[in-house]
Amino acid sequence: MSRRIFAGNWKMHLGPEDARQFLKVFLSRYRHEAGREVWFFPAAVALPAVAEAAGGRAGIVVGAQNVHWEDQGAFTGEISAPMARQAGAQAALVGHSERRHIFGETDEQTGRKVRALLRHQLTPVLCVGEKLEEREQGHTLQVVEGQLAALAGLDAAALGQVIVAYEPVWAIGTGKNATPKDAAEVHGFIRAWFAARGVAERHTTILYGGSVKPDNVKPLLAEPEINGVLVGGASVNVATWSEMVR
Repeated sequence: MSRRIFAGNWKMHLGPEDARQFLKVFLSRYRHEAGREVWFFPAAVALPAVAEAAGGRAGIVVGAQNVHWEDQGAFTGEISAPMARQAGAQAALVGHSERRHIFGETDEQTGRKVRALLRHQLTPVLCVGEKLEEREQGHTLQVVEGQLAALAGLDAAALGQVIVAYEPVWAIGTGKNATPKDAAEVHGFIRAWFAARGVAERHTTILYGGSVKPDNVKPLLAEPEINGVLVGGASVNVATWSEMVR
């Protein structure tokens, strides 16, 4: 696949000033290449700072880590899709395992968030993945298929705007990692799911996440089923992140 996305999920790291400094250093080392994109998902308070620092540079995309499905209302602590867009977001993560397993987000809520993002012309990055016990029981594909049900009812045009990130929960922040072959198997399943719903191959983008680091990113991206990576811890160190992107 010609498209390669390097997406960094900063989670609860790097406030506005830290984010500006990070982008200053990163952009001094960054050289845009055709077909390669670098996506940043900062904390909400740093979103405008990152968008401003990115300054419309080619191949740089800025996104939110989460949004509410309503456009406005009495939802203390939440941000809406239109708010994220006003702050400079072009995309947003949806259904990250930490949202699901720490904050109790359901597949139904995840689906509503996807639709809110599409309404406001933001790219949803839907995170899916199984827990360790589900993998050991051989239920990986069933779990992933159940989470993809959040996209039920969307037509092929809308589905083609959704990016999926396969992140096995047991590999996030643990130092463990699915092998490139294991990851590619799940990616192939997801790709077939989209194809069965009329989405052209060129419109299906699937990322892998879960303890991605400089020493394993190349073998992962060597798999043709994997279009890019969604990186957590390694993306908040500017030297490490610059090396991975380079």
